[in-house]
Amino acid sequence: MRTLTRLLLPCVLLVGSGTFSAFAEDEETHGEVPRAVEVPEAIREFLQFNCLDCHEGEYAEAGFDVTSLEAGLGEENLDRWVRVFDRVHDGEMPPPDASTLEPEETAAFVRQSGDWLRAYQRRQQQRLGRVRARRLTNLQLERSLQHVLGIDVPLSRELPDEPRSDGFTTVAEAQSVSHFQLQQHLDVVDMALEEAFRRAIDGDDLASQRREMSAQDVARTNPRRRTREPEMLDGAAVVWSSGLSFYGRLPATTAKQSGWYRFEVEASALKKPDDHGVWCSVRSGRCVSSAPLYEWVGMFAAQNEPQRWTFETWLDQGQMLEIRPNDRTLKQARFAGGQVGTGEGEPQNVPGVALHEVVMQRFHRGADDDAIRRILFDDLPLEVSAKPNAKRRGRAADRDVEVILDSDDPAADIARLMHRFAGRAFRRPVAPASIAHYVDATTQAVEDGQPLVEALRDGYRALLCSPRFMYYYEPPGELDDAAIATRLSYFLTGGPPDAVLLQLAAEDRLSDADVLEQQVERLLEQHDSRFIRDFANQWLDLSEINFTEPDRRLFRRFDILVQQSMLAETEMFLTDMLRRDASTAQLIDSPHTFLNERLARYYGIDGVTGDRWQRVELRPEDHRGGVLTQGAILKITANGTNTSPVIRGVWVSERLLGVPIAPPPESIPAIEPDTRGATTIRQLLEKHLSDDSCASCHVKIDPPGFALENYDPAGQWRTHYRRGGRSNKQGAKIDPGYEWPDGTSFADINQFRQRVLEDRRRIAANVAEKMIAYGTGAPASFADRPALEQIVASTQESDYGFRSLLKAVVTSELFRRK
Repeated sequence: MRTLTRLLLPCVLLVGSGTFSAFAEDEETHGEVPRAVEVPEAIREFLQFNCLDCHEGEYAEAGFDVTSLEAGLGEENLDRWVRVFDRVHDGEMPPPDASTLEPEETAAFVRQSGDWLRAYQRRQQQRLGRVRARRLTNLQLERSLQHVLGIDVPLSRELPDEPRSDGFTTVAEAQSVSHFQLQQHLDVVDMALEEAFRRAIDGDDLASQRREMSAQDVARTNPRRRTREPEMLDGAAVVWSSGLSFYGRLPATTAKQSGWYRFEVEASALKKPDDHGVWCSVRSGRCVSSAPLYEWVGMFAAQNEPQRWTFETWLDQGQMLEIRPNDRTLKQARFAGGQVGTGEGEPQNVPGVALHEVVMQRFHRGADDDAIRRILFDDLPLEVSAKPNAKRRGRAADRDVEVILDSDDPAADIARLMHRFAGRAFRRPVAPASIAHYVDATTQAVEDGQPLVEALRDGYRALLCSPRFMYYYEPPGELDDAAIATRLSYFLTGGPPDAVLLQLAAEDRLSDADVLEQQVERLLEQHDSRFIRDFANQWLDLSEINFTEPDRRLFRRFDILVQQSMLAETEMFLTDMLRRDASTAQLIDSPHTFLNERLARYYGIDGVTGDRWQRVELRPEDHRGGVLTQGAILKITANGTNTSPVIRGVWVSERLLGVPIAPPPESIPAIEPDTRGATTIRQLLEKHLSDDSCASCHVKIDPPGFALENYDPAGQWRTHYRRGGRSNKQGAKIDPGYEWPDGTSFADINQFRQRVLEDRRRIAANVAEKMIAYGTGAPASFADRPALEQIVASTQESDYGFRSLLKAVVTSELFRRK
């Protein structure tokens, strides 16, 4: 054990340093930082003659001092040089009304500076790769450990939150590793190994963990007590519509052991409204005031006749289900003292749900116990003998049991098992010599008297803390087939490559673009909804849906059912786009969406019934179409109380339109334009437009922001603002129009979308850029722009189809090089 601990330490230190010899990068990679590249004379003269008058010194316009670039081009100011190129290329600088430049002069500067910047970046990429060393994200680590060990425990929640760069946790430049994170990694590895060894040694008798519970079983045990469990009424366990916390908790469903559980719920409605069912939420938690947090499980719409629904969820030990009517549009009962007495709800004439039966079954996702035993020990016989009064908990070494892994030749079996395990963990063929130090340490531990089963566990622990497991193995340059398999699998499934990809990599076939496309189709057929969920959670910030909650007094129709339906709408819409290879223009406008009855009613769209998801054709009066106007996006881009054209404008520009918004210069946060006399958000922003330091960005930000002002913070259509504060009275009429600097204008969201869709190529380029950043670990750089243009151009015949773009990204040079 002591030997293995010494072995683990250098692995951890190497990871913490962000560099390790396993990657075999040249010494130049870790040499001195290159000095700044001198500015070519033609570029220097252009800036001096055309920019210096306005952009020099402490009071330079927009906080941009041209003289700061005289030192040359380096990593620290590359972004500033690219912004200079873009502003000149786009005709924004020098300002047309203040410039005497001939078009030929501008074109020459754009050509010369572009070539200079690209040459610099490509030299850097040749040395270091376009992607720096990157590690697995929390979610990727969870799925990797599950795959390697065959377990199903959700591990990512045990890890600290991850920073995001360019919207994604996968981007290498944001992936610092602290000592705290290293300790958390070790803890998660130990949790994973404990579960794998527990199941391999003890096993789980899942058949004995099935429970069929009648209404009486899930109802309150003492009808005379005022409590928050269902009450018995006419042979059913009943929960009435109410705002009381934890009302509808089911202690009978309390998990005695942490794990995955499948629930079959049979229920019907009581006092159902005439036009819709009684919408109920299914959530999990401890359901007590000291542990108030819920986990979402699902929803259903109860009807007059009993129906059955199936839900699957992870429950920690001690957690239970809560099933209740949770539709805020329903009349709600009131109960005194925070508890509910039997018979107190029915006289209040409110809707309710009647539970007839609940079936609870623990199950495993992934490998069964025998498969895990083979992963860990292959064909070695395992003997477990319990001593009297044995405690069956904890590691084998800590139990009062004897666990013997029978081996005639421990040294040979250790070498064989460790090599086999390393291949799974490292996601590529492993040369025996490369793990010889792990094997030697494990063998030595057995020779020193440690039981074989414990020595193997510690050996596996060391391998799972190796940089080869924690990091992508991607030397600079063209990726080998094993690295392509790994990058493709984590991109589309969030997990390590399966047997098919590994076999193709072993045959050196993944470098063939046709084979790569076939694998994209195969993986999407199995995992397209998972890919969309993982990708959209970060690209569109869907993971932030809980960050704010609309004020209940202002937005009374919003509830958890609406929020979860909004998420599902966006995920189903994007999945459908991917399956149909729909044009990425449908992100901005689409003739249809996907709704259930609850969300349709919230949007004010008729003709949708029940809790089944349906494709719905939209009418102009519905004011919907595309991701741009879906409730999840509108909620995420508001603060729960009011809307801001600036916040929404920045979000839409960067996430959907492909219009980068530069961060404000360092001097700007402390300097605000004179906004005295402004009484509306439009007047405030017009004051910003009059300030040169603000105007260059606000002409890009404000149009999409104002175009969405007809949608309130909870995602509903509105024509007027509220009068003020928490008042529900109608205030000023909303003006969603805007006039661009070129004199063109739009009056509403529909005209805005028409203008945006005049350049469908830009929408597609933005999607491709997001896929590149998410899939490769680095955003598209200035030097990558020609390759990005080729990706987009190759999909023009499909009208820039979503699936076509994805395949073009995967088969591109950008994806297949570090």
